[in-house]
Amino acid sequence: MKFGEIATAEAEGTLLAHTVRLPDGALKKGHRLTPADVARLIANGIDTVVAARLDARDCHEDTAADRLARAAAAGGLSLEPPFTGRVNLHAEADGILMVERSAVDALNRIDPAITFATLPAFARVTRGRMVATAKIIPFAVPEPLIAEAERRAAGAVRLAPFRARDVGLVATVLPHLKESVLDKTRRITEARLAVSGSRLIGEARVAHAVSATGEALKAQVREGAQMLLVFGASAIVDIDDIIPTAIRAAGGRIVHFGMPVDPGNLLLVGELDGIPVIGAPGCARSPKENGFDWVLDRLMADCPVTADDIMGMGVGGLLMEIGSRPQPRARTPAAAARARNVAGVLLAAGQARRAGGVNKLLARLNGTPLVRIAAQAALDSGLSSLTVVTGHEAPAIAAALDGLNLTLVHNPDFAEGMAGSLRTGVQALPSETDAAVILLADMPFVSSADIDALIAAYRPEEGRTVVVSTVEGKRGNPVLWDRTHFEALTRLEGDTGARHLIESAGDHLARVEIGAAARQDLDTRAALDAVGARTALDGDTD
Repeated sequence: MKFGEIATAEAEGTLLAHTVRLPDGALKKGHRLTPADVARLIANGIDTVVAARLDARDCHEDTAADRLARAAAAGGLSLEPPFTGRVNLHAEADGILMVERSAVDALNRIDPAITFATLPAFARVTRGRMVATAKIIPFAVPEPLIAEAERRAAGAVRLAPFRARDVGLVATVLPHLKESVLDKTRRITEARLAVSGSRLIGEARVAHAVSATGEALKAQVREGAQMLLVFGASAIVDIDDIIPTAIRAAGGRIVHFGMPVDPGNLLLVGELDGIPVIGAPGCARSPKENGFDWVLDRLMADCPVTADDIMGMGVGGLLMEIGSRPQPRARTPAAAARARNVAGVLLAAGQARRAGGVNKLLARLNGTPLVRIAAQAALDSGLSSLTVVTGHEAPAIAAALDGLNLTLVHNPDFAEGMAGSLRTGVQALPSETDAAVILLADMPFVSSADIDALIAAYRPEEGRTVVVSTVEGKRGNPVLWDRTHFEALTRLEGDTGARHLIESAGDHLARVEIGAAARQDLDTRAALDAVGARTALDGDTD
């Protein structure tokens, strides 16, 4: 390939290095100049252009990127059409990404012109997420180089899809451990398993003793469990502690205890009758990412976990202060044309502590409960479905929504804050959902047009994967989230919402000005009175 400044009269067949803007339309970077293009350039007084002329042994950037991506993809991945020397690879299902690092390193060292980038090995990915990209930097590369890159890239990346399993849970108990902690642990565990389509087939709560724990493990195996999870009332602190001893007493073996991941150091992996056993560290009672997730994900994707694998997790294993967020890249115009399925999640679970002893969501505005007004606006918009999360006074909320075409899901942990409701709503979304608009039920002035404006601004092919409502530039609600953010949403805790995820979205954030409705939530008695909303204290008991 010859690159440089060329006389325009001799530039036919070359590829433009830079976009040239003309009064009657631009000639874009990478465009192959035709005789008519040359005539236009000359007519506009452009005597020279910077361009590339390919030789017979050169491989065009799009062809080279496509060949590299096809060579690297070993299964479970879809390829976008080549565009400007790039081919993006996407996961065809939920699972984990398998990467042969030596192959990727080898192909990237052939020549600076040839590049291949991936997410980290064993990253959990959702269907449709971009997991790798092949990029050819110049307009072409010599044929021998791309052929060598194909050889080195062979089978470098693949998706290991999750396989649903029946899972048995054993929880040991001591006098200090509250039932509410055990109940919450079960719910969080069920949510973790739902990622792979797995389910709990039983839970045994037994004394924190070797014999009781061992018998419970054997009973779960007899019931058909394909994986066993053990949560100890007291943390495992030694290879001969209660839980590892119980596994051995039941006829099993210990694969490894301890891992260089924090949180998650006190994790144990064992085996009983050919079934994997995970002794969960205490941090696994929280939905936040920890070492338990790393091991669980691999096992759910049929990837064996050896002692050597666990001891190799130290680099990147400091998770305590890491806030994960996806890093989507712009997609091609072809991908942008695909139909998108944007669902709605309406949060209606709160206790309304600031509303003066009434349930603000049941307050009536012009005779209609606030929660019903918010739900109707969502149903009148372009959302594909609506899921309403209930909690406090759930029967009354359900009654207020009677007759509407929506799905109700209950958050039993509603008293712990908004994060639990977000988690409940996101996990209940249909599997085909591409994005979700999170709505608040105490914001009755958000209209269907406002929601449609958020949907219209959702441009994942341009990297816009979070769309936030604004008023005079200030952020408000509702907010639209691409499915690549769903996992991070389900890991939130407390009552802070997703504010820090929005703040970390950076270039992936789009803003839509919808006016005062974006920040007009009726969360106090004064706010309700100001708009004329009537509550039970006003004698409105309908």
